[in-house]
Amino acid sequence: MSARVAIYARVSTTNHGQDVGMQTRELGQFTEARGWTLADNYIDAGISGAKDSRPELNRLMADAHKRRFDVVVVWKFDRFARSVSHLLRALETFQALGIEFVSLSEQLDTSTPTGKMVFTVLGAVAELERSLIAERVRAGLRNAKAKGKRLGRPRKVVDTAKVATLRAQGRSWRTIARQLGMSARSARRAGQNPPTQTDPASRLSATAG
Repeated sequence: MSARVAIYARVSTTNHGQDVGMQTRELGQFTEARGWTLADNYIDAGISGAKDSRPELNRLMADAHKRRFDVVVVWKFDRFARSVSHLLRALETFQALGIEFVSLSEQLDTSTPTGKMVFTVLGAVAELERSLIAERVRAGLRNAKAKGKRLGRPRKVVDTAKVATLRAQGRSWRTIARQLGMSARSARRAGQNPPTQTDPASRLSATAG
């Protein structure tokens, strides 16, 4: 049985000499040469590759889950995916669905041993990139802490005397918190640390919430 092919093509603008027909023509010739059957063309014309949502790409992914084709053929990686991570996620989806992926310009075909190897390398690169980003974040936090910078949410000064006064008037912790712009937990903590006689204006530093 001949493989059913989905052709995806995109140009970011319909002027400046960009022609989606050139992509579909070459992809159609490739499909015919392989003896495959064209299932459908998915064409996003005048749409930037940076956009998260592309109507025809969205339709292609929906049809992939319905198993309406066996192979996805594109002219070039950057016509299909907006980033390496986006490409990898799509390839992982296709792999799980048993759908092959071919990029004509990069000569990537996941149905071949070489294509499978490239897919594995892409996955390893993406995983390394995620690890490096996570390590940079951790290093930045360690550096900030070493310099004495306070991490986390800013702290605010709570007037414990005011809290005590409002509480004595019978106000609930929720009401006091709303009136003083803090969390009920902070208000309760302040109420448990009343001002001393020697320092009636004593204030408690508490985390704003």
